[in-house]
Amino acid sequence: SVFGAAKVPVEFEQFDLSGFTPENDKLMQEALASLRRNKVGLKGILYTPIRLGHSSFNVAMRKELDIYASVAHCKNIPGINARHKDVDFVIIRENTEGEYSGLEHQSFPGVVESLKIITRPKTERIARYAFDYALRHGRKRVTIVHKANIMKLADGLFLNTCRAVAKEYPTIQHNDMIVDNTAMQLVSKPQQFDVMVMPNLYGSIVSNIGAGLIGGPGIVPGANYGREFAIFEPGSRHVAKDIQGRNTANPSSLILSSVMMLRHLQLNEHADQIEKAVNKTLSVDGIRTPDLGGSQSTTDFTKAVIRNL
Repeated sequence: SVFGAAKVPVEFEQFDLSGFTPENDKLMQEALASLRRNKVGLKGILYTPIRLGHSSFNVAMRKELDIYASVAHCKNIPGINARHKDVDFVIIRENTEGEYSGLEHQSFPGVVESLKIITRPKTERIARYAFDYALRHGRKRVTIVHKANIMKLADGLFLNTCRAVAKEYPTIQHNDMIVDNTAMQLVSKPQQFDVMVMPNLYGSIVSNIGAGLIGGPGIVPGANYGREFAIFEPGSRHVAKDIQGRNTANPSSLILSSVMMLRHLQLNEHADQIEKAVNKTLSVDGIRTPDLGGSQSTTDFTKAVIRNL
């Protein structure tokens, strides 16, 4: 609706996937084929069953297409009550390995082994992506997040590899921080962070902390980039299954993710137009869904954005 009203020159191939779609379903395969064909996609966060059922479709798509860099931008939006002011940091997360490698088995009844995979080549490319991002966007510092004090081999490799890459970028400052201290620092002084790079699981946790700092998952946009493909989706990857079918979800994170997609496609004027409309809806008009303390529906919010285009 928003793209149509803004006359964005993008045509969508739509696939109504959900976390309840069977793993080998034809629809899932068609969606992957569409992504391979078009190179760019926009999606919501698909529900993943906790105990029984298939593995995560979200993870499967990223691994299948080698979409290795997750980018989530946590920044205050004027007019939205938040725990901290002047928050503006970017989380860059390795998407394809770490604890999300999916390599686990039961070696003996009651004993489960789960393998965490960290490799030098994939760490090098996510580190370079983070430092390149900082360079391109005028950012000053990259913080490497790790747990090398305990996981000396796996996180030690991640930390040392990132440090080695950092030497190739003398104009960008860098530091490193243990992940549990990172969580404390985020909730006490988030303004110290600029660009953050980290393995998969830490990125999942940190992006949710970041969302909590600025008003919730409904306003955090995100993107996933690979060498050939890009998928855009909300940055904190919150499913919100508890409000399914109620027409109360905040569409801001998905709309702002689509703004990131338009910039990726070099449609910058349309991106600016839609971003300004969302910000005016939130900051000036005060249109709020329940997650932000308001009472307007998803439909109400979307119509207000369209009015502000």
